[in-house]
Amino acid sequence: MKDQEHLNTWKTISNELVYESAWIAVNKHQTINPAGNPAVYSVVNFKNLAIGILPLSEDGYTWLVGQWRYPLNAYSWEIPEGGGPLGEKPLDTAIRELKEETGIVAKHFEEIMQMHLSNSVSDEHAFIFLATDLTFEEAEPEDSEDLNVKKVHFNEAFEMVLRGEITDSISVAAIFKVKYLIDNGKVKI
Repeated sequence: MKDQEHLNTWKTISNELVYESAWIAVNKHQTINPAGNPAVYSVVNFKNLAIGILPLSEDGYTWLVGQWRYPLNAYSWEIPEGGGPLGEKPLDTAIRELKEETGIVAKHFEEIMQMHLSNSVSDEHAFIFLATDLTFEEAEPEDSEDLNVKKVHFNEAFEMVLRGEITDSISVAAIFKVKYLIDNGKVKI
């Protein structure tokens, strides 16, 4: 049931597809805004779910994936992440992406949070998982990925966030959430 105090006060007059790729569609909406004035609102609609996985070993280590992020023109250290088709279960994507990027196979996955990553301009929806009880196989990155994987203690990953060395929103949120779970005795390392 919707919160009656927070009903949609925007009115959509028309919608025009401006651009489309395999990953996104950009739509231009002619609207009436909450003040009753005409407004243009452009929205990026994602064709995949965003999936993040924080693998955590019994002795407190995690694995980060480093790669060049073209939109930022910068190198980025992140938890393993990937996109899952909208019709696919987020857990299935998490299992596949963790193995693909790191070679890690986890016996236990727990969804620890969901996020909307940039809700002022996009509908991108993220699912974040904690992966435990790990075994290791060969990574199988996609042809378009040039990845570096490094093992760090979870406390070091947390410090990397605090120092601004990890800035990816899914990674920051996942690391803070797992830190909270550890500090409150809900996850043991």
